[in-house]
Amino acid sequence: MRDSRARSLTVLLSLLFVASGCAALIYELVWFHVLRLVIGSSSISIAALLVSFMGGMGLGNVVLPRLVPQSWHPLRVYAGLELLIGGLGLVLLVLLPAAQEVYLSAVGYGFGGVMLRAAVCIACLLPPTVLMGATLPAVARWAGGSRVGVARTGLLYAANTVGAVMGVLVASFYLLRLFDTVTATFVAVGVNVFVALAAFVLAARCPQTVVPVAPEAQPIVTRP
Repeated sequence: MRDSRARSLTVLLSLLFVASGCAALIYELVWFHVLRLVIGSSSISIAALLVSFMGGMGLGNVVLPRLVPQSWHPLRVYAGLELLIGGLGLVLLVLLPAAQEVYLSAVGYGFGGVMLRAAVCIACLLPPTVLMGATLPAVARWAGGSRVGVARTGLLYAANTVGAVMGVLVASFYLLRLFDTVTATFVAVGVNVFVALAAFVLAARCPQTVVPVAPEAQPIVTRP
């Protein structure tokens, strides 16, 4: 019964991770379009975006275990991260275009101004990308470190990757083609809010269980 409930919860969490990955890639494409306007160079915009996403997600993996206590319910932590990502998505919708006006008036044009704007944009994008990188480690605490737990974490990662592919398709061929970056951002924020609410509901129905990391198997010594 307990295994059946855990499998059902894993399936539901996988669906949430599909949605979460979809929202993340919608944000990435939206921010790329905005950065091209703010920085004025596609190559530097791509570099800034990759630095922010790869660096931020790596930091999220490292930072969460050190800052979030083990006593917090993993699914509530996940829900809180999704809400924060959605909130920062709305903030960046206003903040990134404002950076262009501030630095054009302060620095002006030229290579130095472009690089400075790129650095500011990277700093703006790091907070939400760090939160994105922390979502999988948060839920991995619920899955645990046993062989089955590691398999569940791998399934969640795969689901997140599938969602990322869906996000690219939805944003590229529908949202940004028929609408604009504002509409696409609101769609991504709506997905974040939905995932957060669903995770809160799952957390209420799934009492926190601390699953210890499985000890390494001792070698079996046989005597001749």
